Amino acid sequence: MTVIALHHLAHSRAGDKGNRLNLSLVAYRPELYPILAEQVTEARVLALFAHRGATSCKRYDLPRLHAFNFVVDNALEGGVNGSLNLDGHGKTQSFRLLELTVEVPPGLLGDVEVPVS
Repeated sequence: MTVIALHHLAHSRAGDKGNRLNLSLVAYRPELYPILAEQVTEARVLALFAHRGATSCKRYDLPRLHAFNFVVDNALEGGVNGSLNLDGHGKTQSFRLLELTVEVPPGLLGDVEVPVS
């Protein structure tokens, strides 16, 4: 298995509603969807945003789109009107998600360049 950051395998967008963060995760290729479904869990995403005070995470699976939607509660330190954070909207939080790593069989990587560490 190869450990690799999500940004090599998928793209993401983020948005917000008050103190609720909304993240999409869309696999670049359909065959990567099952790997992401297995490893990018509600618990892992919640842990990723725990330092921001996140209290819950719900994942909505969109298999026909090879995508997921995550809704993370209390992750924006009060939201745009209540936070002193420069990104109260949460727009850049998709980059945090895309740094999460997953294990992928080398045969599924295709032409993805694996960074050497």
